[in-house]
Amino acid sequence: MAEKDLNQLNEERNKLIVRTSIIGILANVLLAGFKMVVGLFAHSIAIILDAVNNLSDVLSSLVTIVGNKLANKAPDRKHPLGHGRVEYISALIVSAIILYAGVTAAIEAVKKIINPETPNYTTVTLFIIAVAVVVKIVLGLFVSKQGKKAKSGALEASGKDALFDAVISASVLASAIIYLTTKVSLEAYVAVIISIFIIKAGIEIMAETISEILGKRADADLTKKVKEILNREPEVRGAYDLLLNNYGPNKNYASVHLELPDTMTVDEVDVLTRKLEMNVYKETGIILTGVGVYSYNTSDTEVAHIRNEVQEMVMAHDWSLQMHGFYLDTEKHTMRFDVVMSFDIDPKEGIDIIRKEVGEAYPEYELNIIADVDIAD
Repeated sequence: MAEKDLNQLNEERNKLIVRTSIIGILANVLLAGFKMVVGLFAHSIAIILDAVNNLSDVLSSLVTIVGNKLANKAPDRKHPLGHGRVEYISALIVSAIILYAGVTAAIEAVKKIINPETPNYTTVTLFIIAVAVVVKIVLGLFVSKQGKKAKSGALEASGKDALFDAVISASVLASAIIYLTTKVSLEAYVAVIISIFIIKAGIEIMAETISEILGKRADADLTKKVKEILNREPEVRGAYDLLLNNYGPNKNYASVHLELPDTMTVDEVDVLTRKLEMNVYKETGIILTGVGVYSYNTSDTEVAHIRNEVQEMVMAHDWSLQMHGFYLDTEKHTMRFDVVMSFDIDPKEGIDIIRKEVGEAYPEYELNIIADVDIAD
């Protein structure tokens, strides 16, 4: 993935997001207009709330477009890594709009339960609602697909909301048919149930977006691919502590520790890391900003024996996930290594346990043990 290709990919992504959002805006404006007219003539709170919900979708699409434009502003002095995370904020705003629409719908539906009105459905009313159901299903599937293609949380949220709208319209249609056949009006109760589902969707989308902003665990397939690229070089014995920092869709920076032979010179390490940085960027688009180094013993067989024994002690604990960066200096009598621990134990407690066990087995060595967090699969 060359730099020009990456820029073209981002440009195509931005055009896709804007184009899809505009389609959503036009479709929702038309649906809202028809439903509002029908709802007023039919004295139907459910249809009117359905129309209001479509207007909230228009606002969501506008927020998505604005968020995309702001996210693609060039880096500046205050934001040297760009403005990509604005897209997550726009997705958060969209989820808040969905949540607000759900709460508002619930309040209005409860009012109509307390003070009911007799609806006046016609064949034209039923036809328009049925068309709205089909349009919303098609629109929801289309926007969701485009959102996944563009890796846009805001678009995916809008697509999911459109599918919920289809369920809403279908429920309104069902309650209208029931009223025409039995003269029993259920639309206010249906509106309450629908509003609960809307609120639930808003909360779920908001929770997912907040998780992105806080910094969730990196995608397992992506970290695996990066490690495969790094371990491809014969000098690299292992790649550890891979940390991905996300600054918006397709904007990832990373740091990593590599285990290299203790015979390599600084010049050789420099040449190797530059090569790896280029390979990782070309194949994944990830910018490798920092490469730390662990050295491993290459000539002493006794060191290898001690390493194996220490590793058995460390890995005997369920909360110990990995040991790496082991190095033994037989002249200075120092031993150092890192241990990746699960979230089931306090790192300080884990270090104390391992230090005690290894210290009793090798009292002649000064121990330097570092606890690593389980940040990547």
